[in-house]
Amino acid sequence: MFLSLIAYLSILLFVGISVYKAYEFAKMPLHGRMELYPVPKEKGFEHGGSFYEEVAWWSKPHEVSHVREISEMVKEIFFIKTLFENQRPFWWISYALHLGIYFIMAWTILLVMGAVSELNGILVAANSLSIWGLLIFYLSVATGIIGLALATLGSGFLFLRRLFDKTLKKYTTPQEYFNLLLLFAALFTGVLTWGSDLTFHNARVVTANLVTFTPFAASGLVTLHIILVGIMLIYIPTSKMSHYVGKYFTFHTVLWDNSPNVKGSAVEQKVKKASTFRPTTSWSAPHIKPPSVPK
Repeated sequence: MFLSLIAYLSILLFVGISVYKAYEFAKMPLHGRMELYPVPKEKGFEHGGSFYEEVAWWSKPHEVSHVREISEMVKEIFFIKTLFENQRPFWWISYALHLGIYFIMAWTILLVMGAVSELNGILVAANSLSIWGLLIFYLSVATGIIGLALATLGSGFLFLRRLFDKTLKKYTTPQEYFNLLLLFAALFTGVLTWGSDLTFHNARVVTANLVTFTPFAASGLVTLHIILVGIMLIYIPTSKMSHYVGKYFTFHTVLWDNSPNVKGSAVEQKVKKASTFRPTTSWSAPHIKPPSVPK
């Protein structure tokens, strides 16, 4: 029961805090737009051009391709395209972590589906007579093994890379070391917990107990793993790792937002609204403060 509460509470807080952060990002005032070209949604994207190159652009409709914008955004969010193009050696271990997390998310969903299926009398095993049971079983095995292996290795090697790379070490904060260690601890205890049974039958049994709030005798390792995963899920959206929330806004409203500020436009209204804001804090740096008047 205790472990079920931890699991549900951590998932609820993860989703809730993530949604809240997205809401806060969405209602922020107009950003200092970068307007770095090429912008994927522009017609001149292929040659690095812009709508503003056209003669009398202000008198013409601003035609954009949201499909291409979303396509480029998907490449960055799911494949970390910019890192691949600029830091290929670093991309391999970073993408191993991210891809592993995607597989673990799929594995978790499959464990829940498998647990619910077994609770309804469908055997999820290699000798199951049900096509559904066989499908869930083999997909769970594949996603679980690949996900745990990639994510654990990725988080471990990222920590070591930041620790021993002279350049990265200069820019790595203590929090970033902690983030990677927390991920590695949660993942490595997962490998130790579920690695002895690669059919993941025990994982489905535990999942079924968690789903139904059924008390069960959990080993110390299982308890530690579930608690670490719970802490990780609650911590992620409050930390720098919550960039999964901000990436859409970074591209859509900062890097690629080049909507013209013409009379009567939505941009003009945003600018007018932003101009009414007044700072609520003051600079604390000594070089900003006015010099004291001599007596």
